[in-house]
Amino acid sequence: MTDRSPRLLPWTAPGGKPCYLFTDDDGGFLSRYADEVEALQLGMGLGLLEHARVLIDDPAADARQLRFLSVQLSAALRDAVRVAQARGAGLSAQVE
Repeated sequence: MTDRSPRLLPWTAPGGKPCYLFTDDDGGFLSRYADEVEALQLGMGLGLLEHARVLIDDPAADARQLRFLSVQLSAALRDAVRVAQARGAGLSAQVE
């Protein structure tokens, strides 16, 4: 194995601890699966943004709906930050 950096995976271990993949094979099963999960997370985030735009513009939206939306947007943002870290920012910053 070379001295490549570990890959931050798009999911966490129990307790919210980050998971890393140590491999020389970017095309391996776990690497491909992580790529698919990242794409799914980003796609869901984009869909959620569209839903948020509609809900925020709806004068009939109540506090419960907006609170639920904020929780989901927070989770989507956390996923997007983790993907960004995994793809380019390196492992120096931690997602909490």
